[in-house]
Amino acid sequence: MKLKRYPDRKNELLQAWDSADDLILAHLNTLELKGKRILILNDSFGALSCGLENLNISTYTDSFVSSKAIQLNSENKIQPLNELQALSGLYDFALIRIPKNMSYFEDMLAHLSQHLHPSTQVICGYMVKYQTKTSFDLLEKYIGKTHTSLAQKKSRLIFAKLERTQVNSPYPLNVSIEGFEKPFLNHSNLFSREKLDIGTRFFLSHLPEGNYKRILDLGCANGIIGIAAKSLNPSSEIIFSDESQMAIQSAMANYGKYFSPKTSGEAKFSWNHCCENQDPYSVDLVLCNPPFHQGNTISDFTALEMFRDAHRALKTGGTLRVIGNSHLKYQVTLKKLFGNSETVAKNSKFTIIDAVK
Repeated sequence: MKLKRYPDRKNELLQAWDSADDLILAHLNTLELKGKRILILNDSFGALSCGLENLNISTYTDSFVSSKAIQLNSENKIQPLNELQALSGLYDFALIRIPKNMSYFEDMLAHLSQHLHPSTQVICGYMVKYQTKTSFDLLEKYIGKTHTSLAQKKSRLIFAKLERTQVNSPYPLNVSIEGFEKPFLNHSNLFSREKLDIGTRFFLSHLPEGNYKRILDLGCANGIIGIAAKSLNPSSEIIFSDESQMAIQSAMANYGKYFSPKTSGEAKFSWNHCCENQDPYSVDLVLCNPPFHQGNTISDFTALEMFRDAHRALKTGGTLRVIGNSHLKYQVTLKKLFGNSETVAKNSKFTIIDAVK
């Protein structure tokens, strides 16, 4: 089986699986799986889904990138579930790649508790260097007692069986934010889901007003930037784009609290990698607070792809406004891509930059 990461990059140095995937599959090779219902949660690029695709599997991911990779890498063109509410019936095996975000893991386990029987085997794979005690605590809270495999190639498995009663998930949360009259609904896989992060707060104080027909909130999370931009620019159409389905669900719910499409213009919501599906020369303003990691991998790949996609989507004369940690020096990157960049505002930690197409 040959797997590729998504998106496919020239001279890719990172592989699409790791030893935790290998360890899960090797363990499953020792078990009788015929006729069993298998649920796969948080598969990265399809190693588990594609390795088991000839069995009775369902696979769930919140990530557009992972969903796309699973579809492209699988012979049967697997269609992953993208909502935890879509889990159905009881599963005999639940295979989980433990995410970095423990709130997301808790959300998955709470939903999973409603779809297990006493004999279900819950098998979690992780790389030892990324593991935290919290994941064991959550498994014991929502599933039952745990035990682990021996470590192999810097990875390990955690095993559990259902001993707890079914519970409802504590997510999404309703979070009040100063300056906004209605609380924001935040699903579990959002960054800074329990409060407003300081970078977004700084960005909110430097949003532009102008004659913008179409504004793109790129990497929208719960939609707060796009909602604030709509308040400043009432006649603008807002496009919310994020690679997390939970982010899109949050943004849709929050936009609906503040605006009625019938009276204030249409908004669009795009579950997407960066804004690769946005038409060229179609946007007047892009607002972007890019991540500097993909899962546990810290890199500027995603930010660079966001900037390139924004450049393609912008009309001539359109503006990309970006916030980032000052040490990332996005102004240098943007000047290479756009031919210009200008610092709009700066504090002790963050820099806000404009680049004009």
